[in-house]
Amino acid sequence: MALKTFVKISAVNNLSDARYCAGMQVNMIGFCLEESDKNFVSPDKFKEITGWLSGVDYVAEWSHTHPERMLTLLKDYPEIKYIEVGEEIHLKMLVNTSYGIILHQKVENINDIEDLIKKSSAVYNYNVTLLLQSETLELNGEVLKKIKELSSKCQVLLGFGIEADSVFELVESTGIKGISIQGGDEIKPGLKDFDEMADILESLELEE
Repeated sequence: MALKTFVKISAVNNLSDARYCAGMQVNMIGFCLEESDKNFVSPDKFKEITGWLSGVDYVAEWSHTHPERMLTLLKDYPEIKYIEVGEEIHLKMLVNTSYGIILHQKVENINDIEDLIKKSSAVYNYNVTLLLQSETLELNGEVLKKIKELSSKCQVLLGFGIEADSVFELVESTGIKGISIQGGDEIKPGLKDFDEMADILESLELEE
């Protein structure tokens, strides 16, 4: 069953998440390829997980790795179509590759969103999608207004403040491209608490 909006799942590190999300027809599944990160997915593990999946695009997620190193590592992950980076300075070295680009940005106050609005024309021209994350910002009226302004100028995925009972209205009212949800660790292999993720995805299912 299809979903009402675009959905990316980030930091997937286990088959349970991956199979569930693919079955829910999310658009993208992200895998952390930052070698020092606890969620790092090796080439062998990536093949093991994705061998069970179909109908979804794969994203390589990095925070600090240099683009030259990224492109070298990606030779071992040929199925990946998108790169997500956390440092704006890396964009110029990646935008002319064959990969789609997502720029992950932390926004801790409304001024951070205003700064992104000022940069939005370059983001749009590079065909880059912005993924907004925050640990401090609340989705009040002022913040939602700025997110709506930003999404009118470039593609935006929202990765915070998402609740099952209001997610579709949030997408509709701001004009964002879609949402990004964080994956998580299995309690033990094959056993996982899906509650929060499932609630959000099930609230977005299209009725047949």
